[in-house]
Amino acid sequence: MSIPDDLLVDIAAMVESEQTNQMSLTVVVGGAVLTGRLAPEGVWRQRVAEVLRDSDQLGPFADVFGSAARSAAPSAPADRAAPSHLHFHVARILQGTLGIPETGGMYRIALADVSAWTVGDFSYSDK
Repeated sequence: MSIPDDLLVDIAAMVESEQTNQMSLTVVVGGAVLTGRLAPEGVWRQRVAEVLRDSDQLGPFADVFGSAARSAAPSAPADRAAPSHLHFHVARILQGTLGIPETGGMYRIALADVSAWTVGDFSYSDK
């Protein structure tokens, strides 16, 4: 397991403190390129819970994400531990000229697994 980049940890902490949820980031994880916007963990968990709640098969799992969202609320102490994960929304895995899924998805990435990164959301084209 690698040691996360301090600058990337600082970016994640800033997003987590909810100073911004518009930070676009592109990362390389296990050879895959993922691009999208970061969200605070509590917001991300709440959105995942909403999506699961709307599913007939996956609805029972919504409570797992919903209850965790309450414990990751912004009222947590400012001196809490540094974030361990990046929480992407409206994100795509770039594969050749395609972005998967086309509409964007929700991804949780361990900071220690990021081998390269850049600020910004890469565009892709199907032309």
